[in-house]
Amino acid sequence: MKVIVIGAGYSGITAGIRFPQRIKNIDLTIYEKNAGVGGTWYSNRYPGLSCDAPSHCYQLTFEANTEWSSFYAPGPEIRAHVQRITDKYQLMRYIKLQHELIHARYDEKEGKWYLKFRRPAVDSTAEHPRMEEIEDVADFVLCCAGGISRWSWPNIEGLHDFKGKLMHSAGWDTDDWREGAKDWKDKKVGVIGVGSSAIQMVPALQPYVGHLYNFVRGKTWLATPFLTEKLSEMMKRDPEAANYSFSDEDRQAFKDPIFYKEFRRELEEELNSNHSSTIQGSEKEAQARKAFREDMLKRLEKKPWIADHITPDFPVTCRRLTPGPGYLEALTEDNVDFVPKDIKRVTPTGLETPDGQHYDLDILICATGYDTDFQYPFPVIGRGGRTLQDRYKPHPETYLSLCTDGFPNWFNSLGPNSIIGAGSLLIIIERAIEYAAAAVLKMQRERLKSIEVKKEAVADFDQYLEHYFPKTVYSAKCRSWYKVGKVEGRVVGLWPGSSLHAARAFERPRWEDYNYEYLGDVKNRFHWLGNGYTYNEKHMVGDRAWYLSDEEVDFPPVPVT
Repeated sequence: MKVIVIGAGYSGITAGIRFPQRIKNIDLTIYEKNAGVGGTWYSNRYPGLSCDAPSHCYQLTFEANTEWSSFYAPGPEIRAHVQRITDKYQLMRYIKLQHELIHARYDEKEGKWYLKFRRPAVDSTAEHPRMEEIEDVADFVLCCAGGISRWSWPNIEGLHDFKGKLMHSAGWDTDDWREGAKDWKDKKVGVIGVGSSAIQMVPALQPYVGHLYNFVRGKTWLATPFLTEKLSEMMKRDPEAANYSFSDEDRQAFKDPIFYKEFRRELEEELNSNHSSTIQGSEKEAQARKAFREDMLKRLEKKPWIADHITPDFPVTCRRLTPGPGYLEALTEDNVDFVPKDIKRVTPTGLETPDGQHYDLDILICATGYDTDFQYPFPVIGRGGRTLQDRYKPHPETYLSLCTDGFPNWFNSLGPNSIIGAGSLLIIIERAIEYAAAAVLKMQRERLKSIEVKKEAVADFDQYLEHYFPKTVYSAKCRSWYKVGKVEGRVVGLWPGSSLHAARAFERPRWEDYNYEYLGDVKNRFHWLGNGYTYNEKHMVGDRAWYLSDEEVDFPPVPVT
């Protein structure tokens, strides 16, 4: 079978490892639009970029990293970690870099996807760039494009008339931001936004610039760094440290597999114990709101007036929660102004707020996020010529976030309603990949032309979402990418439950929720049984007592008397 994976971030890399392991005789290609692997960790290079979850909770279950430098690992370390995994499993044999998907069409008669990609031509140069298009055909497509891969400029009058340096956090123009910012000591820098990227960028840039203005329209909760009490308890560290840096002694301790496994388990258990804080009116949410408010006031002690403009009325986790070590402290520095105003327009020399005040700027940085509506920039054409873009209106409808009726043999990792509000993300990726691999294996084993989720199964999951989210904090009034950047509306970004809940849901596919077509003119569902031989018996090769191998024998527990 020919399988094509779109994207070489964490999802695509995991697919590159698991698909060949789970499925024999697979022809696998992973297409990646960037010039390197890592997905969002490759494309983002902005100042202060770091993981907003504890590093040791942001890794694959089977690929532990004991060398993280800090509790919240910086972006370059995560990028290097993904590259090491890629090299270890020799995944570049499957990966084609700088291949951007521009068109996908399902052929109903053949049961295949016809895909078109754009890539640099062989004779393309930096001075004379030239692109060309190629085509490929797949029996099965796994889309790992992700929901936060298409960054967007804010809709502000005059933005592109600015004569200074205009940048977007997701389109940073240097690999080493410090090298790019070395001449900013006398510059006036404006940062628009108060999301994850702005919260990380402001404290990173503050020591490097002459003056920094943070323009903030909304409000947000700044979390106390996650799991610090557990880390303090296990590593005998200072509980007040914002982003703990691991010492050589710590990393040496991690080399003990028993200690490290327990360390990792305890962190993950703590991380997976916070789901109740996402339920409206829960005691845990009230406790978190009180603790965060007190912590924010403490960190804003030098400029307490800021607290009135940044502390929300909406519940904790209504927006994506960011620990943001150092952000509030940076706002209180003498060379930083916090500007809690709308922006009327951008001028050639700065920007103007509705009260008529003009802020002169040399550099303007938009930390304004991504398009999160799952309206991909390339057409995906399914049965009857209907596009996925049309199917996802007025909101995306999926089956467990993994697939949609009308688009056979097309599965997602981190599709609509897949991200978790509390818990571990990478276990969701791993389980989604295993689910997709099981679907491919079923197609291969049973000689299926297509596997397509039933329309009524999609409708039932959509109804479940409609009933689930109103009881959560995500339905409160706050502007969030969970709701496509709206204050109110449908939650399209989040899984309806905890990460453990999603992992269990993906564990055992309900194949009865799918429709199937068989290859050729075969009507008998047991045609795949063949002639009574297995391949190894027929050709007298391989292991013909495989059921006695260590990985096959399942020893039951013996009761203790």
